[in-house]
Amino acid sequence: MRTSSNIYLVGLMGAGKTTIGRALARRLGKTFIDSDHEIESRTGVTIPVVFELEGEAGFRQREAQIIAELCRSEQTVLATGGGAVLDPATRARLSERGFVIYLRANPVDLWMRTRDDRSRPLLQTADPLARLQALYQARDPLYSEVADLIVDSGKQRSNALVARLLNELPESCKASA
Repeated sequence: MRTSSNIYLVGLMGAGKTTIGRALARRLGKTFIDSDHEIESRTGVTIPVVFELEGEAGFRQREAQIIAELCRSEQTVLATGGGAVLDPATRARLSERGFVIYLRANPVDLWMRTRDDRSRPLLQTADPLARLQALYQARDPLYSEVADLIVDSGKQRSNALVARLLNELPESCKASA
């Protein structure tokens, strides 16, 4: 039985992990951390530059190390990168150390949210919607496997989604230090 009050958000890029995570942390009196922002802070460069210099494999290794470290924190809401679940050790760590929420959205909604965002290396392709569809097909089972709660984030406004999550979170996640 988990005793941690940490909350981990997983889902594809554009699902709302950062927006919802920030709001949840504020409402629960927890610290909010975005693993992508943490990578940028520690490397001193943007995620696209990390991808360019180290490739996706190098980025994923860095991401797994940082998430492993962040999972040792308490009283946190962590927004993970969309591909964090690709690493089995990361999935296990998230499951063991906190309550995992999968913010699920269909690829069309995700494309609408991300279509003008040039900071997402995996979408710098001729057909970003097709890429999102492929990523959804590959990752949805992994997100579902690790999730304690699955919530559709596609059309909901963030305030309504946060209110719903606050009602559905177990009491152990609502407790603060």
